[in-house]
Amino acid sequence: MSDRRRLQVLQAIVQDYVATSEPVGSKALLDRHQLGVSAATVRNDMAALEDEGLIAAPHTSAGRVPTDAGYRVFVDQLSEIKPLSPPERRAIREFLAGAVDLDDVVERTVRLLAGLTQQVAVMQYPSLTRSAVRHVGLVALGGSRVMIVLIVNTGRVEQRVVDVGRELTSPEGERLLVDLRGRLNALGAGRPFADVAAALPLLSGEFEAADRPVVDLVTTCLAEVVVEEREERVVVAGTSNLARFRGDFPMTIGPVLEALEEHVVLLNLINALSTDLRARALSTDPRTRALEGPEPSSDGVLVRIGQEHEHSGLFSTSMVSTGYGAGSDLVAGLGVLGPTRMDYPTTMAAVRAVATYVSRTLG
Repeated sequence: MSDRRRLQVLQAIVQDYVATSEPVGSKALLDRHQLGVSAATVRNDMAALEDEGLIAAPHTSAGRVPTDAGYRVFVDQLSEIKPLSPPERRAIREFLAGAVDLDDVVERTVRLLAGLTQQVAVMQYPSLTRSAVRHVGLVALGGSRVMIVLIVNTGRVEQRVVDVGRELTSPEGERLLVDLRGRLNALGAGRPFADVAAALPLLSGEFEAADRPVVDLVTTCLAEVVVEEREERVVVAGTSNLARFRGDFPMTIGPVLEALEEHVVLLNLINALSTDLRARALSTDPRTRALEGPEPSSDGVLVRIGQEHEHSGLFSTSMVSTGYGAGSDLVAGLGVLGPTRMDYPTTMAAVRAVATYVSRTLG
């Protein structure tokens, strides 16, 4: 039996099952697809695919449906992701371009992804630990209080107020703040947080002894911002879309909804997917890449199917995700979660396109 033809039969079964949600028989395959072989040959091919665990019969005398392994082979055989149409890409670009800040970008992104795919959209806020400094602002609030404003390359803004124990509204105090602000931006702008945190303690030595206590307090506070461990955030939209696919969940939709409510589960999942993508981007050893789990497409989109998930509540789902960032740096992940009976090519195209425009918006 031809491996090429067998893959064509598997592809046809996946496409038909995704479109109809009905088990697929050999007659339906011949009616809907130009396979160029006899019914007996198709039945033999289906028997072989079943022996390999790529398709299965949901009950006696039924057609066949893809298994998780069958979906995996189908996804891995996608040589390229069909791009979205120009009107679709233009709509994404214009929708995201209207965002006023990072929170708005995230909210618009998950709503957009959920609408495009009719699945559950998930987006991780940019991680501070993988971000870079864009600008540092110092604002005298009156008396001895100073507001430190840290603007991150992803558009994230962090603010802290510190009491420096000295009046800074005088001409001398204003000059000190201007000088310190300039040196902080010269030191930090465009650099990763880890590098900035390491350099900050050295800045005090560049100032007069009388000014060093102020400099030390400001740099200590700023260092705490760039190195602190913080709970990452994930935003979800489109959970109600799962109701459209109740028949795709073997017993109940409950375990999936419970997993979605546990944001730590989603955060761990999307972090793991983003880590896989970054590791593969850096890896040049094919032996190492072979040990890293599901292979991403050539376009950087990664798919986890069924029992490839670590959380049992997601065993009836698939997750399509990719990373996004500012410039060439991935700072977080976004994706779509839905039943394993998913239109993978279309979903992968939507996730890739949205991530691309999010990166451009933040860049």
